[in-house]
Amino acid sequence: MPNLAFVNGTWSSLEDAKISIEDRGFQFGDGVYEVIRTYGRAIFGLSEHLARLKISADEIEISLPYSPSELESFIRQGCLDSQHKDTSIYIQLTRGVAPRSHAFPKGVQSTLVMTFRETTRIPTALREKGVSVISVPDMRWGRCHVKSLNLLPNVLAREEALRSGAYEAILVRDGIVTEGAGSNLFAVSGKKIMTTPIGASILSGITRKIVFQMGLEEGLDMRECPLVLEDLYRADELFITGTTVEVLPVVELDGKKIASGRPGKMTSLLQEAFQKYVQGKRTCKDSRVVKD
Repeated sequence: MPNLAFVNGTWSSLEDAKISIEDRGFQFGDGVYEVIRTYGRAIFGLSEHLARLKISADEIEISLPYSPSELESFIRQGCLDSQHKDTSIYIQLTRGVAPRSHAFPKGVQSTLVMTFRETTRIPTALREKGVSVISVPDMRWGRCHVKSLNLLPNVLAREEALRSGAYEAILVRDGIVTEGAGSNLFAVSGKKIMTTPIGASILSGITRKIVFQMGLEEGLDMRECPLVLEDLYRADELFITGTTVEVLPVVELDGKKIASGRPGKMTSLLQEAFQKYVQGKRTCKDSRVVKD
């Protein structure tokens, strides 16, 4: 089944897609992005992802070349034409093509790229056994709520994690945990399930929002509050969330076991609730899987 690309209104195979070397996304990382996935033909959080793309674009003053309804139509077409069972959709928006100069160019059309590939699923064994993570300094810029193309700190953090045998890097700023290199983090202590508050220090994940709301609907004590690294070593449970990882248990942090070293009951409860949600077996307030 083909991997497809969409570049400013033109469809092609992924291998044949091209943009100019003077595109500001390539030259400066001057752009934003989103990653969306499907479950079969159901698109996960489409309206939320497109809304966040617009927020990120507005924050750095880039205009979207298409309306939300046009983007939705293109996304549905790409998912249909690629024919993957589960599709990973990458959207990248840049300021456009112009001679290299730091100042915003005048009269330039923004570049919109989308790719459609088969989703790589997390192995079942990782979900059942949990993963290890390490903590690393958060060296990112101060506007992490913008889903910027500038991911070099995230790349370096993730590579450090992989070289140490860990699955993910947890970012820490002045002793306070912000989030993972590519995920949001939750900690369970007693009956409290805590995650870093929304703000400039994190990218508020779509899955994070859904899991938080489902926890509330399950009657759990869900809280947004600062997460202190030293406290996490004594947590009853840890888990990360994200579009690709969904709800993934963390059983080891910096080589230290979390509680028993096995996934906990709160994590398992939210894993099960999330799977029911994406399978269409339960709803969640203000969140949805968009179906054909």
